[in-house]
Amino acid sequence: MSELFIDMKYTPSQVKMMNPLVLAYIGDAVYELFVRTEMISLHDQYTVHKLHNEVVGFVKASAQFETMKTIEQELTEEELYIYKRGRNAKSAVPKSAEVSEYRVATGFEAVLGYLYLLGESERLKTILNKIIELREKNK
Repeated sequence: MSELFIDMKYTPSQVKMMNPLVLAYIGDAVYELFVRTEMISLHDQYTVHKLHNEVVGFVKASAQFETMKTIEQELTEEELYIYKRGRNAKSAVPKSAEVSEYRVATGFEAVLGYLYLLGESERLKTILNKIIELREKNK
């Protein structure tokens, strides 16, 4: 995963002050790529359709809501601050999602985007690997 990181041009204070929806935007991409990569490594014999279905099971708002509720107590104070900013940000909610779940999912993605833009690869890997472990355990 560290190969994904490029030299970031942001200071910690710049990242902290970014619009939480921007953090969620990049966090969504980071999470999607991570989950897709993990699903290929875990299920390399699956068809693309089956891989897609596995990935959707991770990245949909309801799954991110459940994930966040599981890992929330493990977040640092700074990560919790970013999570709450993302959760409380006002945005359009897709018809396919519950408002409360979507808000929590946005907060979750904001944390991932925050860590990514800071270049906190080890912390990001810790959180993402925990999610995979939890999901595989609960299958």
